[in-house]
Amino acid sequence: MDRSSAPEPLIKIDCSPRGIGFITINRPKSLNSLTRAMIVDLARAFKRLDADDSVKVIVLTGSGKAFCSGIDLTAAEEVFKGDVTDKETDAVCQMERCRKPIIGAVGGFAVTAGFELSLACDILVASKDAKFVDTHARFGIFPSWGLSQKLSRIIGPNRAREVSLSCMPITAEMAEKWGLVNHVVEKSELMTKAQQIAEAIIDNNQDMVLRYKAVLNDGFKKKLAEGLRLEKKRAHKFYDGMSREEFDKMQKFIASRSSRPSKL
Repeated sequence: MDRSSAPEPLIKIDCSPRGIGFITINRPKSLNSLTRAMIVDLARAFKRLDADDSVKVIVLTGSGKAFCSGIDLTAAEEVFKGDVTDKETDAVCQMERCRKPIIGAVGGFAVTAGFELSLACDILVASKDAKFVDTHARFGIFPSWGLSQKLSRIIGPNRAREVSLSCMPITAEMAEKWGLVNHVVEKSELMTKAQQIAEAIIDNNQDMVLRYKAVLNDGFKKKLAEGLRLEKKRAHKFYDGMSREEFDKMQKFIASRSSRPSKL
């Protein structure tokens, strides 16, 4: 069989020499709508890259004109009536479990399930043509990947109610203003900007990057007082476990990097 004639995978995985893992939803003719098999493959992709020590940061994006237009409604029953308790094949669950920072590079539409995938990322970069749309209410689909809970915590409950109950699109400009996305760039600069952020993260202490992401995300789920206690507890555990040699190494590392400017 001619390998060059084989179809490209619908969930593509690529890795850069510097340690950036790229996951691409690759069904552009269907605006990257998701089938059950694609969701399973997406979950496995995140699990695989999280376990790969050579990968430091993961970038999630979509090919073509959309980031992800949601669930392929022709396969909706298979998706929604599947085993929702199987976390191993749940893409958002695997994203939330992932220790590595996840950067979402959103170009074009991020609709419903695609919106939920974007909310599972740690950092979001959007192109100027990006639109985030929640169509659960329009199609009579109950949210199950976190949109009903996460969006209000990011943009506020009143805005979230309007977005979800009216199915009103959030433009890239609105998303940046409301704190939903970190950066808005030209479509041609989308992956460049995502890679710049990834490179800046890779330049840092990787053990602390993993620990810091964990305490940020875990603490965000708690009230402030509980989050502060969580930070204090993990900090004490971290420092108590350090040897004299490790403190010396940390001091040398800080001294060697203190004069280097940020790349962002």
